[in-house]
Amino acid sequence: MSASAKPGATPPIVGPRGIADPDPGETADWLASLESVVRHAGLARARFLLDRLEEKAKAIGLVDEAPPYSPYRNTIPLEKQPPYPGDLAIEERLTSIMRWNALAMVVRANMAYGELGGHVASYASAAEIFELGFNHFFRAGDETGAGADLVFFQPHSAPGVYARAFLEGRLSEEHLKHYRQEIAGAGLCSYPHPWLMPDFWQVPTGSMGIGPISAIYQARFMRYLRDRGLADTAGRHVWGVFGDGEMDEPESVGALTLAAREKLDNLTFVINCNLQRLDGPVRGNGQIIQELESVFRGAGWHVIKVLWGSEWDAIFARDTNHALLRRFAATVDGKYQTLGAKDGAYNLAHFFGEDEEVKALVSHMSNADVDRLKRGGHDFRKLFAAFADARATRDRPTVILAKTKKGYGMGGAGESRMTAHQAKKLDTDALKAFRDRFALPLSDAEVERLAFYRPPEESAELRYLRERRAALGGYLPKRRRTAPPVPVPPLASYGAFALEADGKEMSTTMAAVRILGNLLRHKELGPRIVPIVADEARTFGMANLFRQVGIYSPVGQLYEPEDAGSMLFYKEARDGQLLEEGITEAGAISSWAAAATSYSVHGLAMLPFYIYYSMFGFQRVGDLIWAAADQRARGFLIGATAGRTTLGGEGLQHQDGSSLVVAATVPNCRAYDPAFAYEMAVILDHGARRMMEEGQDEFYYVTAMNENYAQPSMPAGAEEGILRGLYRFAAFGEGEAVRLVGSGAILPEVIAAGRMLSQEWGVGSAVFSATSFSELAREAQGLEREARLKPQAPARRSRVAELLAGPAPVIAATDYVRAYPQLIAPYVEGRFVTLGTDGFGRSDTRSHLRRFFEVDRQHVVVAALAALADAGTIARARVAEAVARYGLDPEAPPPWTV
Repeated sequence: MSASAKPGATPPIVGPRGIADPDPGETADWLASLESVVRHAGLARARFLLDRLEEKAKAIGLVDEAPPYSPYRNTIPLEKQPPYPGDLAIEERLTSIMRWNALAMVVRANMAYGELGGHVASYASAAEIFELGFNHFFRAGDETGAGADLVFFQPHSAPGVYARAFLEGRLSEEHLKHYRQEIAGAGLCSYPHPWLMPDFWQVPTGSMGIGPISAIYQARFMRYLRDRGLADTAGRHVWGVFGDGEMDEPESVGALTLAAREKLDNLTFVINCNLQRLDGPVRGNGQIIQELESVFRGAGWHVIKVLWGSEWDAIFARDTNHALLRRFAATVDGKYQTLGAKDGAYNLAHFFGEDEEVKALVSHMSNADVDRLKRGGHDFRKLFAAFADARATRDRPTVILAKTKKGYGMGGAGESRMTAHQAKKLDTDALKAFRDRFALPLSDAEVERLAFYRPPEESAELRYLRERRAALGGYLPKRRRTAPPVPVPPLASYGAFALEADGKEMSTTMAAVRILGNLLRHKELGPRIVPIVADEARTFGMANLFRQVGIYSPVGQLYEPEDAGSMLFYKEARDGQLLEEGITEAGAISSWAAAATSYSVHGLAMLPFYIYYSMFGFQRVGDLIWAAADQRARGFLIGATAGRTTLGGEGLQHQDGSSLVVAATVPNCRAYDPAFAYEMAVILDHGARRMMEEGQDEFYYVTAMNENYAQPSMPAGAEEGILRGLYRFAAFGEGEAVRLVGSGAILPEVIAAGRMLSQEWGVGSAVFSATSFSELAREAQGLEREARLKPQAPARRSRVAELLAGPAPVIAATDYVRAYPQLIAPYVEGRFVTLGTDGFGRSDTRSHLRRFFEVDRQHVVVAALAALADAGTIARARVAEAVARYGLDPEAPPPWTV
């Protein structure tokens, strides 16, 4: 059938594995046969045959697997490309105007101040992606949020979104002049931050990697609301525009299989593949687009590649031997970047000219013709075909890999250059070249002073822009602040067991779970509660919720569970309420954030409870918690098995001594460390009312312990102190020579120490429960500032000053590092001594752990006696006597050093 190649003939074709073709004729016959099947039997038949060939090849050991990526070309061929529905000329003019205004905004700020930073190159590469979405796909919905899409904007492209809002009339020239200058007012924040621009930005993406996982769980939460019958989310879509370098973050790809497994066809990622990170190529020696295709295909996503613009169509049509595809496959991204930074002459010599067959394909083209060849991410026609295909895809999410140039249009000042990301200033010649390239109606003087340009109000451009947004429901981004309130039942109706515990033994974790179960039964609030766990429901005593509300699954339960005969069998249901996310704290907190922002995204207030090992919260996913705070999340984070000594046996990695300190740094997080069930009940009730009835933009971190001990009933009048952070619990002996303060699991030790001081040493004491050192510190800091700035106003006293007044020593002991109680140290008048669990955890019993960390009752007693001795109230010999009596080892190294 074939003839061998003759000596001196054209060099043999090299296949994708680098092997020369020994028989081109036979290869041509095989390829012609495949094309014939497509022509006469259709694509489905051809795919079937290829699948059978692949099966056979694997069976006979010819190949291990097929390549996990497709050829380096557009996924959607020209013949399947739909007609473009918009006015291309106007859309290109609008895009050019926005490019200029975005550039002018950043350059003006840095020429004026030189320190504000900002980014030009990212938006320059993504402008067509954004504009295609704004003009044809991103839907705004109504005022309640119904029908609206949710768009995650690439953070470094924020100037471009501001530039569009300026043309829309939503931002003024004064806003643009104050880019990254927020404090004086009328300023624009650096990246998407709902906390700073609460009516504009809807989701924060400034910390790269946070956006992709958040987008997935937002899309999933839309399905959760639909399947539970709480909201009609049909037709709503989540779009995420992210960078190719950003996909190296583990959070970016950590939940891809969830999106495919749950068939989230309401989700599309658009990855701006400009091939460049902040300092250089994403994959200088490889191909990031092919790598990402492999990752997403393997995870079950529909992948659409948009690599080459319309100018390439004629070249591909002439390339019947696929020489161009072979050349693409052999070109690494580092070289693509060099080619992108050079002109047509360089590309002709160093890309097309390196292969005779490829060179022949463009032999008729001039240097200027080659220079005009665009990447697919800058072509509206190619992008529209991809977006439309993504919107029409069913039963799986879609990723669009759009190849672009970083700094597109910036020429020698940044286009495809290593320094593009840092480009914040352009000289006059570069600015004029930018103007000329995009045919902007700006004079030299306007260019030199970086004038913003907005077409006349009744111009064709602005009319078109308004018409397109009107057709899609209005302007984006836009954030809604409120949702109808949801009543919370009276505390006594669901928390009486905690308020009147009367000595019953239970843990605060048990109390929290019981309160949650009772609230779930409430007619109005119950359906709005979203219980969330990573994979520890049974550990936290939540197995009863399996049967009570079911575990959410979009397909229900397709099997009979192993424990079907038990009372607490594992029940999955399409309308299940509990979200059990598996072993992924990043996924669980993203799920919590989706529920915690439902009031804004969906106009439907939800109340999520995410219960987890406290050590795996702020320490592991603190950046996601910070992003939720930026997003004005409302909900409860329950740090269970909290503290460093309550989780006996688990040791260093599981015992938490720092989460409350980190929580104190989040401005809208209200953190509490309750010791008793009634404290837990009061805090949860208060938080639920603040968030669900009053609509306050705050969330609550509440610790819960797994240690059972006798729970007292709530003392009369304790509520205010519980919520403010401190109240007097008990007194022992005559007088108050010393004040003892405890929180969480260590409060019972502090109470016991008070009894010992009275009974064994004749020292009177008052014992206080500190439910929140951070709340106490915030109040005291605020009053201190008030006194400093309003020196003639009547001074007001903080809770700390009210309850811990006077010179008597104060001993504070907690299950956390000493930095936590020391938050209030500046506001305590007397000697302030803190005991805490600084150091690494250990595996042992609770009593041994408390002795090791020096927070048990004996150490509290010795600390109190030592403080009294320092004050000259008692003899130092009595302190030495106590050390000996309790068997404390003065020579033992401090726990934070071992």
